Amino acid sequence: MVDIHEKDITHRRAVAVGKIRFSNEHVVGLIQSNGNKKGDVFSVARVAGIMGVKRCSDLIPLCHPLQITKVKVELELNADDNSATCTCQVECTGKTGVEMEAMTGVTVALLTVYDMCKAVDKYMVIDGVRVEHKSGGKSGTFDLSDRK
Repeated sequence: MVDIHEKDITHRRAVAVGKIRFSNEHVVGLIQSNGNKKGDVFSVARVAGIMGVKRCSDLIPLCHPLQITKVKVELELNADDNSATCTCQVECTGKTGVEMEAMTGVTVALLTVYDMCKAVDKYMVIDGVRVEHKSGGKSGTFDLSDRK
């Protein structure tokens, strides 16, 4: 693990996003109507994303365990292009950032959507998982939207 003992304790925040694309509108309809046999897809995925954030250091080798102070996982259905977008915001006050936790939250949430919908769509694709924002610490603020 990287030695962080001399780093300053600061408020850290990261926001990650990702998308799952469905091969047909049937999945979108099931999610909208809460008609999936396994239950409320987005509610279960939201809880799974939070659990993923909390277990990040157990999953990613050499990742520091952190005292997370806030997690917000949101899923949005995009009927126009048969997809769903997940956004995960993570915050802590500590010596290292929360980017890995945010990306893990997004990924676990989207994997849960996949698992809950695979009986009706075997062609789903998860992609575009990325950090869109991070702040706190020595390197300052990063916003993907600033990229030119």
